[in-house]
Amino acid sequence: MIDQLKSLRDAARELRSISAEAKNKILKKAAELLEEKSEALLKANQADLDQLPPDTASAFRDRLTLNKKRLEQMAESLRQVAALADPVGEVVESRVLKNGLKVSRQRSPLGVIFMIFESRPNVAVEAFSLAFKAGNAMILRGGKESTQSTAALYDLLKEALEYGGISHSCLWGVTDPDRKLVERLLQEKDWIDVVVPRGGEGLIDFVTRHSRIPIIKNDRGMCHVYIHADVDLEMAEQIVFNAKTQRPGVCNAMETLLVDEKIAQSFLPRLYTLLEPFELQWHGCEKTCLILSGHSHLQLAQEQNWDMEYLSLEMNCRIVKSVDEAIQHIELHGSRHSEAIITKSEKVARRFQFEVDAAAVYWNASTRFTDGFELGLGGELGISTQKLHVRGPVGLRELTSVRWIIDGDGQVRI
Repeated sequence: MIDQLKSLRDAARELRSISAEAKNKILKKAAELLEEKSEALLKANQADLDQLPPDTASAFRDRLTLNKKRLEQMAESLRQVAALADPVGEVVESRVLKNGLKVSRQRSPLGVIFMIFESRPNVAVEAFSLAFKAGNAMILRGGKESTQSTAALYDLLKEALEYGGISHSCLWGVTDPDRKLVERLLQEKDWIDVVVPRGGEGLIDFVTRHSRIPIIKNDRGMCHVYIHADVDLEMAEQIVFNAKTQRPGVCNAMETLLVDEKIAQSFLPRLYTLLEPFELQWHGCEKTCLILSGHSHLQLAQEQNWDMEYLSLEMNCRIVKSVDEAIQHIELHGSRHSEAIITKSEKVARRFQFEVDAAAVYWNASTRFTDGFELGLGGELGISTQKLHVRGPVGLRELTSVRWIIDGDGQVRI
């Protein structure tokens, strides 16, 4: 393991100075290989899917699944990252001091990044592309359920690196499912610069408890949509429909709907009708249950439901008296990920956006847009819910830090 880490550290040093053109050549080759090897990749993925127990939740199965469309999106993401400006060496600011020293602050790679992720094999390619373009070496470790899919993707990425004349020692794709190895790696602060856990609450807690390495935390997505009294009901319906059902098993899907009491009586029955074909399970407050009385797939919410990230076709619904009560609920139960308000009032929307403490706060849009690809970053390592170093989608610039470069001509301090 130490030999592998030494190789990664050496590779990280070399990556600091390779050109954007060389990196882009490798990323474009990886995109081509994704298309050329699609059948083999889908076969490996099917082998992983076949290993799942019959009672596996549909949302979990969906996260693990690769298909033609998702492979095409992965290839497009690689090409988008290749088209983005290289952040390494970017001058953030510069000036000349009175003593003649020329000082600048420039972006440089973080170094060696260790990313642990669950279920979604496409994360391996997306994470590698961003880390690599930003000049970082990388350790990738996916969940045991995606072993064959990720192994095939690691091989593909190494082939692209060799094509570009870069040693594949800059990528360590861990296929060993032993958690003890992860525990050991989390102790290696002298060799690894940053650890990025991307997965459920259990994984985040495990890494937080065991790591001696700085963490970029991608916490759970306890996302809310608040329907204000002054609202276009049809717009509200479509946004809630998208936020909950478009892909319920991801962290930016809505989990709790908050509805102003002034429009709840007219809005909730029509929303229920819209969502009924999905057989979505509602956990409603007492007022919600009264308005939707007689409908199936409805039960009274318990206190723990307000903190529940379902990642499935279930949601909470609470009727609130005002924007103040909505903000208060989000402050108490939100995970600082993504929150949305649907309203015609810009004044109310701006207040909501300023007061709600989250990485992304929307006015009249679905929370599903909290995604590096959707926001023009080419992809993401995850959605950071912390506040130091990075918040929100972790893209290229967020995988660098700023340091000082100072040029002199003999100056000494007196």
